[in-house]
Amino acid sequence: MSAEPAWSPTEEQARSSRLWRFMRRHGCASYPELCQKAAREPRWYWDALVKDLGIVWSTPYHEVMDTSAGIPFTRWFPGGRLNAYDSAVVRHRQNDPDRLAMIGETESGATRRLTYAELEELVERAAAGLHSIGVERGVAVGLYLPLVIENAVALLACTKLGAVAVPLFSGFGAEAIRQRLADADARVLITTDAAIRRGRTVPMYPVAAQAAEGLPGLERLVVVNGAGGDAPRRQDRDVPWDEIVGPDRDRVPTEAMACDDPLLLLYTSGTTGRPKGTVHGHAGLPIKSAQDWALGMDVRPAERVMWITDMGWVMGPLLVFGSLMLGGTAVLYDGAPDHPDPARVWAVAERQGVTHLGISPTLTRVLMAAGDRAAPRKPIPALRVLASTGEPWTPEAWTWLFEVVGRERVPIMNYSGGTECGGGLVSGNLLTPSRPGSFAGPIPGVDAAVFNEQGQPVTGEVGELVIRQPYLGMTLGFWKDPARYLETYWSRWPDVWVHGDWALIDAGGLWYILGRSDDTIKVAGKRVGPAEVEAAALDGTDVAEAAAVGVPDPLKGQSVVVFAVARPDADPRPIPSAVSRSVERSLGKPFKPAAVHVIPRLPKTRNGKILRRVIRNVFVGDPPGDLSSIDDMASLDAIRELGRPG
Repeated sequence: MSAEPAWSPTEEQARSSRLWRFMRRHGCASYPELCQKAAREPRWYWDALVKDLGIVWSTPYHEVMDTSAGIPFTRWFPGGRLNAYDSAVVRHRQNDPDRLAMIGETESGATRRLTYAELEELVERAAAGLHSIGVERGVAVGLYLPLVIENAVALLACTKLGAVAVPLFSGFGAEAIRQRLADADARVLITTDAAIRRGRTVPMYPVAAQAAEGLPGLERLVVVNGAGGDAPRRQDRDVPWDEIVGPDRDRVPTEAMACDDPLLLLYTSGTTGRPKGTVHGHAGLPIKSAQDWALGMDVRPAERVMWITDMGWVMGPLLVFGSLMLGGTAVLYDGAPDHPDPARVWAVAERQGVTHLGISPTLTRVLMAAGDRAAPRKPIPALRVLASTGEPWTPEAWTWLFEVVGRERVPIMNYSGGTECGGGLVSGNLLTPSRPGSFAGPIPGVDAAVFNEQGQPVTGEVGELVIRQPYLGMTLGFWKDPARYLETYWSRWPDVWVHGDWALIDAGGLWYILGRSDDTIKVAGKRVGPAEVEAAALDGTDVAEAAAVGVPDPLKGQSVVVFAVARPDADPRPIPSAVSRSVERSLGKPFKPAAVHVIPRLPKTRNGKILRRVIRNVFVGDPPGDLSSIDDMASLDAIRELGRPG
């Protein structure tokens, strides 16, 4: 690693940043000093933050945090009442109604712009319409839509009503949707007839309808008129979005919510079992996203933030709430970012005056592979911050984005956290120099460390990323499953959150995230649990058992590889194509396996647990790790023969 950083802030960049002003306001001379003070005095820090952000309360809180139920179940701002909609939309409409709140551009090039006054009017109508079909406080509503303005409006309308929004990845198959909505007890699903991707119509209503057929508790399917489609509708169940947002509805009250009343159920997949519904409240993810956007990304009022994402991943809600809570403009691009040419994403950013652009390492690698055709022809005029999340960088891809897109003047704010974090744990900022793939360190208020196997904080060596005390934004728990929440994050060391990422702090204090320390598969920044893939591999095929692993992929970060054992007397030849079709149908095209290998048996422990990590390591040529519990060493032979160097 070179001694010199790739980027360092100018004095003007540093001193004009929101982070600098926040530090000075609270008597901190440096960024490390702020982080240390926040860790020592969390009640001071979170109180100071919500006041700095101007969060709107309908009833003031009487204390900042209550840990009496245990650190993992910390309650925030007890006694306080608020609704995130008031802070995200209403106050900005009151102060500056003509300021742009949202821009939506589709792949066809059509653009819509909403001021804060127009956004409030649309959200109010949507809330009244949804209320008329039974959406109220505590009712779960699925959002299965592309990244269009209606998706954000529906999210905000649910927020106003005190309903629980359940964003869903727009590429999911019917079974993945059904499983999540069944877990959430959803009564309404909002979808669209179709989306456009790479110039082709991609039906979404038929997928939603198929999922709905397996959900007897789902009462209404609301359908946005999108790219068109002629699938038959059910008149007793389906409601057009245009009817929901009709102009002749009386406004309904905004619900005053307790801080830990559910706002969002964001599903994340673990290594075993069903997807986990992480619960986020009105004072959690919205305020955390505002903090991250303000102190990390340095988003200012009226600046325009665009992130290449989907509402079904945590970055979608973060984009909406992070931008609006600060009085900024959320730029939603619905389309393939490299269609009709690899430079499309830069053209959108230039056309819409984007100041902050978030792009994943995977997409950067895809664009980089296109060579000169993917490079912006000239600097993007308004752009002053690039941002990234989703997976570790390769130095080559980071350098390409910094030099070719940012022209060595625009910093890359690396940002990492997760669905369960309600935002970021570590981030870049405008005070700290950076190197390829680095982070400045933990975001203020997040008491993060790297632990070795003995639970001791270390620098200069790889260890587990941990959080030593609760912070605002951390999930309030798993939906209907507190025991699983405790087991997943809090069971290794007392009152310490183990995040599941490998991390490293270098001698200069810069942080690096080095990938997952568990078995979760992450394809282009999108997580899926092996159990979900394996269940799909067995669905309607001649597979007796299967193991799904993530292997390195030069473009996607990881790709899915399935190892399958055929049923006795079954013909193994059709199995690979059958498994691929089943996984794509169940989970969506992004998770279609890169390869399916039929082998005689799976490596297992003596008590029957599949050794996924051993399978992966042997297949890619890495050391297999601890084999002391394996029941049949010969079970590795077929995998080793199929394998290749990592």
